[in-house]
Amino acid sequence: MTVFSSSSSLWPQRLAQLSDPRLLGMRRGIEKESLRALPSGQLALTPHPHPLGSALTHPHITTDYSESQLELITGVHASAQACIDELTQVHQFTLRTLAAQGDELLWAASMPCGLPTDETIPLGRYGSSNVGRAKSVYRMGLGLRYGRRMQTISGIHYNWSLPEVSSADYFGLIRNFRRHAFLLLVLLGASPAVCRSFVEGRDHPLIPIDEAHTGTLHLPYATSLRMGKLGYQSDAQASLRVSYNCLDRYTASLHDALTRPWPAYEALGIRNPGGDYLQLATTLLQIENEFYGTIRPKRTIFQGERPLHALRERGVEYVEVRLLDLDPFEPVGIQTSTLRFLDVFLLHALLSPSPPDTPEEIEAIAHNQHLTAARGREPGLELRREGQPVTLHGWGQELLADMQPIAQRLDAVHQLDPETPDSHTQAWNQMVQRLAQLDDAPSARVLRQVQARDDRSFVGFVRERSAEIRAHLLSLPWSEAQQSAAQAESQQSLADQKTIEANDSLPFEIYRQQYTSPHRLGEHLTPPC
Repeated sequence: MTVFSSSSSLWPQRLAQLSDPRLLGMRRGIEKESLRALPSGQLALTPHPHPLGSALTHPHITTDYSESQLELITGVHASAQACIDELTQVHQFTLRTLAAQGDELLWAASMPCGLPTDETIPLGRYGSSNVGRAKSVYRMGLGLRYGRRMQTISGIHYNWSLPEVSSADYFGLIRNFRRHAFLLLVLLGASPAVCRSFVEGRDHPLIPIDEAHTGTLHLPYATSLRMGKLGYQSDAQASLRVSYNCLDRYTASLHDALTRPWPAYEALGIRNPGGDYLQLATTLLQIENEFYGTIRPKRTIFQGERPLHALRERGVEYVEVRLLDLDPFEPVGIQTSTLRFLDVFLLHALLSPSPPDTPEEIEAIAHNQHLTAARGREPGLELRREGQPVTLHGWGQELLADMQPIAQRLDAVHQLDPETPDSHTQAWNQMVQRLAQLDDAPSARVLRQVQARDDRSFVGFVRERSAEIRAHLLSLPWSEAQQSAAQAESQQSLADQKTIEANDSLPFEIYRQQYTSPHRLGEHLTPPC
């Protein structure tokens, strides 16, 4: 399928800026969160399985917010297929380990399984070291600030880099990504429904799937409730107006949030009367990772270094895309063609003109995100662009048209036939067709599957998908050498955790004060841009 755009003639000139070696130097990696669930569809409350190694030090298997929420991490890869292959292998070892201990599943959707009371959801535990205790205290703070249920939402993060890209260029990419993120939500969103337990006691706009079945709540045109107002939101963070116009402005915004006292959090205090820690700090953000966003600038940190300091000292190294739902129709939550399309999308964001953002545009971006999350498949839906209404469908068509030459260039560089299923052109074409027929989008497919069930149960649908995926991944070839290597990695991580704990000598309170000190954030300058 071919689509046309008035700006398509500009792309050969823009693409000429990138040499073949630079494009071949593109790198990517995945972090994928998944809840551990019981066959009944309820949250597993068991500790992180010991045979999976240390959640503190294992390079590929850790936990996110909860002890019940696994995070599976790939290394850095030169191809999308290699990335998916490694993620599949990490899943295989994880599921084999769970199967040896019982019948727990990896929950195949972003919105959680059946949840217990908020305070019953177990926090991630990382041992007795200062860094391990700090990770748990941080999670305690998140639970008090936002609720533990909200933290059980799972997603996929896509880490992406290109050689010879400056911090300024990365921020140009980020601004364009935020402007156009609505397109990814409508094409890839897969969380249009939730179990009632997730919103118990909260105000919400969701409606029952039908009058007879009220355990499943949904919105009929929703794409990604995870990325809407039911997801990672708070009044405190809503007060932030983070600028992405340059590194200095961005880091100044975060510096303010990390050092500004917030009255509600000050009222909680650092410890309760019994001396137990409640949070790491009483500022608007405890640490950098608490700042939610669809995309983040990132830099590999040194041991004990604050991420903000690393960014200030050494600039942006890669970006982390954070808006991807788990696709319950894919064994590992995402498919290779989606990664190829993301590569095209990110190159488009990098190469397109990227004017500075403004407070008005930042507000419009938030409006567009929430509207698309809740109503993205609604026919004729209008978003805001440069102060004017524009249909989501029309804007999306324009963007996809601009991306076609990028997909073709990537195929040429990688010597791929554009007509073959593993090409960037076919990944792009799949999204063109999906936008033209949104009934094929994952969010629409999820709703159809739930509505086709006699019990109309979201939990029942995902439980069955999770069991099918478990059986599929357990059936894949797995050698004794792979098992031995994975077990050795887990054992090494447990030894590494013990080494860290043995070398700790600083009292935790001193460690906490030093780590959260503004002096650790790097030099705070008046932004020149």
